[in-house]
Amino acid sequence: MAAPKVGTFATGLVPLPAENVDTDQIVPARYLKVIDKAGLADALFHDWRFEADGSKKSPPFVIDEPRYAGHGILVAGDNFGTGSSREHAPWALGAFGIKAILATSFADIFKSNALKNGILPIVLPAPLHATLMQIAKDDLAATVTIDLATATLTTPDGAAHHFPIDLFSQKMLLDGLDELDYIRTQGGKIEAHETSHPGTINTLQPNTPR
Repeated sequence: MAAPKVGTFATGLVPLPAENVDTDQIVPARYLKVIDKAGLADALFHDWRFEADGSKKSPPFVIDEPRYAGHGILVAGDNFGTGSSREHAPWALGAFGIKAILATSFADIFKSNALKNGILPIVLPAPLHATLMQIAKDDLAATVTIDLATATLTTPDGAAHHFPIDLFSQKMLLDGLDELDYIRTQGGKIEAHETSHPGTINTLQPNTPR
């Protein structure tokens, strides 16, 4: 399935200052058999949000606080997404409505899985990250604009900040492609490469083309 197409969006912030949040905290292992992405919204941070009987905790976990309803950017602590590789982590984030995560660093496998599933893991320098974390806590009306085409994040004060993203992932998200889609777009080049090389060799009779 193709990755969601990502372009420009503006939304509010949700603060999650915890560091080293691992993928089992993002979506517990018992949900890994689920294949419906849309059904994973309740799995997101499940054990932080729900009691054993299925009721929501009181006070609610931050993403369930009414004041953050509809906010689509998570401002997370350092080393977000550490632990085992599981695509269900970005699936759950996307199902809940999270479009981007801002942190000072990410676990490599989580970052790769997020990019392949339409979630932007954006690495920020510590001072800017700290500023946005405070804004997320204090200013519920503040919005941040992310423009993937220019790889810029515009803060509530109007300042634009460039963020790093590899060019291949950027293209794939802008075009809404996954790896198989990309290979299909290269069909002409693949065919030209195949026709420009010698045919296969019968290994039972060396040097005899089939």
